[in-house]
Amino acid sequence: MTHDHEAISETRSTTMKRIATSAGIIEYADEGAGPPVVFLHGLLMDHEVWDAVIPLLPSRFRYIRPVLPLGSHRIPLHDDADLSMDGMVGLVAEILDTLDLDDVTLVHSDWGGALFLTALGLDRRVGRMIVLPCEAFDNFPPGLPGKMATLAVRLPGGIALAARQLRIGWLRRLPLLWGWMVNGPVDPAQMRRWTDPVLTDSRIRRDVTKYVTTDFDGAELIRRTEALADFDGDALVLWAPDNRVMPPAHGLRLADLLPRGRYVPMPGAAVLPMLDDPQAVATAIGAFLTTARTES
Repeated sequence: MTHDHEAISETRSTTMKRIATSAGIIEYADEGAGPPVVFLHGLLMDHEVWDAVIPLLPSRFRYIRPVLPLGSHRIPLHDDADLSMDGMVGLVAEILDTLDLDDVTLVHSDWGGALFLTALGLDRRVGRMIVLPCEAFDNFPPGLPGKMATLAVRLPGGIALAARQLRIGWLRRLPLLWGWMVNGPVDPAQMRRWTDPVLTDSRIRRDVTKYVTTDFDGAELIRRTEALADFDGDALVLWAPDNRVMPPAHGLRLADLLPRGRYVPMPGAAVLPMLDDPQAVATAIGAFLTTARTES
């Protein structure tokens, strides 16, 4: 497997790079220099969910945003790629390995699978973590939108139908879709970019279906989340207590579980605070990055 990092041009403003993993090619944005901070994202979105936050963060860090195969990726992975929950968690670890990153600050949002790196013994490159509202404990798939997405993927043509509905403003604002994900409007052009891959490429639909059709066991999910009690790095839980998808109690529970966890509420935000209030998110993340680095 090659570990070459190939820069490619994009029609959008951020120049993307590519790495080869055992599952296939992964694209990622890579900006700045210094200690690495890796931002993750959720289903049917990509690295651009962080676009408004990145320019507001301290300049002395390296910000890396991989595009995970969760439906908005533009390069299909290998036919035989394992994109189940365990496969996805392993892929995150492999991305960190392939990029040869150490003492990573890993930022979780919406998709909570990477919280399981510790449970699976794959967190050796993670030194700190920041946890925004995301799946945790037995909240897989999360709330009403997550259960709707799971149902859609399991129905013939369901994921394409759901993607088309996300492009229609009044439908997108329904609780079943994105109505509980953000409190403000969503850029229609952004949503078109996020839904293009599943609408235009059956291989992308195949990839995301592999993950969404994973069978989850509630007791095992809780056990894996609770393994974070063994994570000894600094942790910031930046939770939105008013959201209706990721239980408010989970944010407090995660902060208590993590030995060096700290809880900071994001009142007024929904599941994606980086879209609702990018300045507040950037301020909290920036303070954590600089303080944790100074005290370590």
